[in-house]
Amino acid sequence: MKSVLKLMACAAVITAVHAPAFAKDKIIGVSWSNFQEERWKTDEAAIKKALAASGDKYISADAQSSAAKQLTDIESLIAQGANALIVLAQDSSAIGPAIEKATAEGIPVVGYDRLIENPKAFYITFDNKEVGRLQAKEVFKAKPEGNYVFIKGSSSDPNADFLFGGQMEVLKAAIDSGKIKNVGEAYTDGWKPENAQKNMEQFLTKNNNKVDAVVASNDGTAGGAIAALTAQGLAGSVPVSGQDGDAAALNRVALGTQTVSVWKDARELGKNAAEIAVALADGKKMDEIKGVQTFSGGPKKVPMKSVFLTPMAITKDNLNVVIDAGWITKAAACQGVKAGSVKACN
Repeated sequence: MKSVLKLMACAAVITAVHAPAFAKDKIIGVSWSNFQEERWKTDEAAIKKALAASGDKYISADAQSSAAKQLTDIESLIAQGANALIVLAQDSSAIGPAIEKATAEGIPVVGYDRLIENPKAFYITFDNKEVGRLQAKEVFKAKPEGNYVFIKGSSSDPNADFLFGGQMEVLKAAIDSGKIKNVGEAYTDGWKPENAQKNMEQFLTKNNNKVDAVVASNDGTAGGAIAALTAQGLAGSVPVSGQDGDAAALNRVALGTQTVSVWKDARELGKNAAEIAVALADGKKMDEIKGVQTFSGGPKKVPMKSVFLTPMAITKDNLNVVIDAGWITKAAACQGVKAGSVKACN
């Protein structure tokens, strides 16, 4: 009996030693792909706020749009003692080795906003196909027929194809019937506005400026497309979509040069990602995360444990939503808007 008690005592000690430490002061490392984009500053603030609330530490690195740098950034975050990683992938395939290294060392990885197709990583984003649907619906509402141009996202980002897939779900019937003609379609390297502008300029030249609508996949690419339209005197007469709720884009919505910006409240995305990273670092299993679902819609159809948040289309008609939410000030949203032309600006 004494030997049995001794064995039980030893087992208790071993269990205690190897039990997850639900302590504060965990280090959460965040790898940003391209921090120069306006929206990531909002995401970062939300992540920092959530980590401060849980008593944990934030460290980060900016890959500056370089997949190679992001590889070394992630290794550096691991070397700095990160207990979990949040990764906004520049190139989800290229960073594969770094993700494998992290998970092999027992460091949880949260793929942030962009899919990292590895079942050992968690995936959190907004429903990007729905974003694409909302973009296409608003542009189609404004221009149900004519010559359409598609300014897509970066070819190295799976989100670009998710968005385009959602857009096509809405527009395919009109394209098949001939009501809509696809007169230009191109990926935008690095999601950079200047690359979007060049693509748009080429499509305008190719079609002798006969472009009736532009489905641009985010606010940065929308801004580039609108710059090209402005140079030809077409801004405001050609509907253009976007997403992210960038301040400049919301102002363009109020001014009438951009039709819609699909709002993804990055504050909620950042908060949720931070809380999930902390929970996984504490030893919680991916299946135990609140709202988790299995997603297999990536290029390789790999089942991923995921959380999807809900986006919202922002147009002139409901611009007050983002103002009331404190996402943007009325002054910033309504700068330069003609008095009485937009209800939210009155």
